[in-house]
Amino acid sequence: MARALRALTLLMGWACVAIGLLHVLLGNAALPGATDAGATVDSWGRFMGAAFAGYGLAWLWAARQHPIPAQIVRWLAGVFLLGGLARLLSLAVAGGPHGFQIALTVLELGLPPVYFWLADAEEKAVREGVGRPVAAAGR
Repeated sequence: MARALRALTLLMGWACVAIGLLHVLLGNAALPGATDAGATVDSWGRFMGAAFAGYGLAWLWAARQHPIPAQIVRWLAGVFLLGGLARLLSLAVAGGPHGFQIALTVLELGLPPVYFWLADAEEKAVREGVGRPVAAAGR
């Protein structure tokens, strides 16, 4: 379980950093259907991209800890879940977005339970002393 948690945590971290930096660099062009959204949305999107890159760095930090801090993983996954719930609220209030946002909503609602389950399993294994934490690559 520790290997799976570490791999998924690293993947989430790198994906969030890359996506965040893409939004910083591309602004409205990074949002399907929003290329003509104007300067206000462009500014907001670039700022949120920087915040998302920072969120990704928090995932990467967690992945490098030994053992991975299960409580931090749960908090980070909870933030991701909150984003998915926010998209559902937008769907109810503003209607259907671009199809790519629907796919993102599915990921944002589907991945957190996986992280919660893996974090719980890792925490239990560490508490019971089952196995050893997986060493970080390059250490």
